[in-house]
Amino acid sequence: MNFIKIFTFLLVVSFSSLSVSAQEVSSEKASAEIRLNQVGFYPEGPKTAIVVDTNAENFSIQTKGNREEVFSGKLSSAKKWPHSGELVKQADFSSFSSPGNYVLYVPGTGYSHPFKIEQNVHLAPAKASLKAFYFQRASTALPEEYAGQWARKAGHPDDKVKIHNSAATKNLPAGSTISSPKGWYDAGDYGKYVVNSGITMATLFSLYEDFPQYMKNLELNIPENNNTIPDILDETLWNLRWMMSMQHEDGGVYHKLTSANFHPMSIPSEAKLQRWVVQKSTAATLDFAAVTAQASRIFNEYKEELPGLSDSLLVMSKNAYQWAKEHPEQYYNQRELKDPAVSTGAYGDGNVEDEFQWAATELFITTGNKKYYEEASIEEDLDSFQIPSWPNVNTLALYSLLRNQEKYQGENIVNIDAIERRVLAMADELAEYSQTSAYAAPMGVKDSDFAWGSNSQAANQGILLINAYSLTKNKKYLDAAIANLDYLLGRNATGYSFLTGYGEKSTKHPHHRPSEADGIEDPVPGLLAGGPNPGQQDKGGCENLYTEKHQYPATSYIDESCSYASNEIAINWNAPFVYLANAIEALR
Repeated sequence: MNFIKIFTFLLVVSFSSLSVSAQEVSSEKASAEIRLNQVGFYPEGPKTAIVVDTNAENFSIQTKGNREEVFSGKLSSAKKWPHSGELVKQADFSSFSSPGNYVLYVPGTGYSHPFKIEQNVHLAPAKASLKAFYFQRASTALPEEYAGQWARKAGHPDDKVKIHNSAATKNLPAGSTISSPKGWYDAGDYGKYVVNSGITMATLFSLYEDFPQYMKNLELNIPENNNTIPDILDETLWNLRWMMSMQHEDGGVYHKLTSANFHPMSIPSEAKLQRWVVQKSTAATLDFAAVTAQASRIFNEYKEELPGLSDSLLVMSKNAYQWAKEHPEQYYNQRELKDPAVSTGAYGDGNVEDEFQWAATELFITTGNKKYYEEASIEEDLDSFQIPSWPNVNTLALYSLLRNQEKYQGENIVNIDAIERRVLAMADELAEYSQTSAYAAPMGVKDSDFAWGSNSQAANQGILLINAYSLTKNKKYLDAAIANLDYLLGRNATGYSFLTGYGEKSTKHPHHRPSEADGIEDPVPGLLAGGPNPGQQDKGGCENLYTEKHQYPATSYIDESCSYASNEIAINWNAPFVYLANAIEALR
């Protein structure tokens, strides 16, 4: 063997050894004791990881492939987080800003999941969480061109929906049919619910109103992509058209469209149970009034593309509001429904004062008619306003008033200062807790944060903080909002990124019928799991999966489809994630 051949042979062996070594290092299993945002961080943004139960004092940031150390720092002192019972330390590497792919290393603990540092680092999950609504469309096939491997046949045409006896009228007796197609499947089941659509639609519309230019430029791969209407509005139109079909001629709105019982775990095209619309309710009608009033002013910009829509929406909103005034206590009580009995999601709400406030405020903003704001009585008890949820919606009215406040400058109609003070007081509480919490995030400021759909609480806290930042430009609010996004994407006591498809350890088995029944290993991407729920209402269905490690509120999460209490998806949980992730991208 001559010299050149010997040199070449040694060179090949050397490179092969290096390649194997790098592969072994890069595939090393991540430590479950290091929790961070598995998607990544902005170069100039805050960067924090949590390390559980460690005696180490230092940490380092290393390149993902060959583990070259590029940054080192000291861990904080240990602190206990009562929601998880853990003793944790924080690794703050905010001063490190070089773009790249990295892991965090703690001696004696190991390596974190990989993450990126780059501009627009959350753009992909932000878009995916909005695209997830396309995957929830009813009454249409999802072609491979738009749905990829999750393509499916159409399900639930909903062109022959029966009138339940609770919704029967002289002109529409029990058993007669109406057509009510389109809309989004509400959650992991196949029901379509007006009440839950209320806060969902408002959140998406508010994102558009708050960041119009960003949202106009955000393109999704959906069938309507090539028209002149922003994709976010095209997607909301799919659900809005369905909602419009749920209003009766007298102005009242059917509470929901549903089968009598939940479908088995089947794909939409194989779910054949009879569909019903049930009684009109005050809550559903007011949610409808609020959404259509907001939609009317948004789609007024698109009169050429959608002639008559804005005007029709306003008429429908006024009629719904008037019906609710005439039927102020028509509450939905599912236990009273018979022949057939109904057992799907109830969304019953026995206090509709907040819905009246929200609907009246949206009508006031859209019409300018002062009588609506007088009837809203917004300013009488501002201290009672809290983080929004589907049964507690009046803070949505505050957001709308603040974003439209230029309409009232110089007029003695709306006390904008008082409304701003309330929003900032709520935001201050969150930001202050974030700065002192063991997990360095607003989530957990109250024990009640951990309940059914707790991840939506974290996302809605983020929306409040974004509103506070928009008012003040104080960076503490934006940093706190980012901290809750970090929480949702992995910096939490379970170590999961709760958004399907994003993060090395992300939710894989959501309680979601299409994902469970389609025979595809990966779930539909962009879905936000409900999150830790100490109620554990699914404990029987999950048999013995709940163990001692699930005893704390922040650890009560199981990534199995049986766990509808912690691992279901829902449109009103996805929507605030959509707002939070996209708003942060728009502001960076």
